[in-house]
Amino acid sequence: TCPHCRHAREWLDSNDMAYRYVYLDLLEGAEQKQVLEECEKYNPRRTFPTLVIDDGDVLVGFKEDDYRGKLL
Repeated sequence: TCPHCRHAREWLDSNDMAYRYVYLDLLEGAEQKQVLEECEKYNPRRTFPTLVIDDGDVLVGFKEDDYRGKLL
């Protein structure tokens, strides 16, 4: 529910990108821990948003130029 994550989702939506999203801050206990561990594989700093792309590349944070360059 963070602002950076919201901007990333809005950008993906406005560019008709399909994605799956997990609201980490709304999870609790073991479920939240599991998602954090999975995220750490792609982003050891565990910062958000962390966008894992089908080709295995990862975008961390929301910088529109990075999203545009990688996804469009």
